[in-house]
Amino acid sequence: MPILRTIAWIGCVIYSTIPAFWLLIHPRAEYWRSRRRSPYKILLPVWVGVWILFATITAPWRQVALYQNKWTWIPAAVLFCAGLILYRLSHIQFSLRQLGGLPEIVHGHGQQQLITTGIRARIRHPIYMGHLCEMLAWSTASGLAICWVLTAWAMVTGAIMIKMEDQELEKRFGEDYRNYRSAVPALVPRLKL
Repeated sequence: MPILRTIAWIGCVIYSTIPAFWLLIHPRAEYWRSRRRSPYKILLPVWVGVWILFATITAPWRQVALYQNKWTWIPAAVLFCAGLILYRLSHIQFSLRQLGGLPEIVHGHGQQQLITTGIRARIRHPIYMGHLCEMLAWSTASGLAICWVLTAWAMVTGAIMIKMEDQELEKRFGEDYRNYRSAVPALVPRLKL
């Protein structure tokens, strides 16, 4: 299924650049908030440029398969569904504007609020976990080596991004966020025994 492998590769290229996008934001959130114009007029074209760069770099390896097995679509389907469920649960208490980070970086975008209920009572970053599930699904289903490499890249840069985001949230919410961070894991919920 060459078309599905191409879709998997493109999906992994885009998903693997999400941490890079947020790494442009979190270290300089105050700078972006200080601007009168929307920072997305700069950030979104830069992000699309990163997609093109990653696609160009990885294109020579987009057909290299580690394995081919139609049964890999079963665990991939579970991962896709898990990602979609995480996205849905994340959206229940967050507007699309909040999910897109507008209150974080757009000047005068209203009062910030720390949400610690719903899915965020179990994990602090459900959207990022959803992204990881989607990348793992594409990697598992396609068997493409480059999808696995891009997933590994996203995990490394995602860990850095989460650390920076946690620091930025601690600046904004102080002790409330420190308490929340110590009680709730970043991505994988604790098993209660």
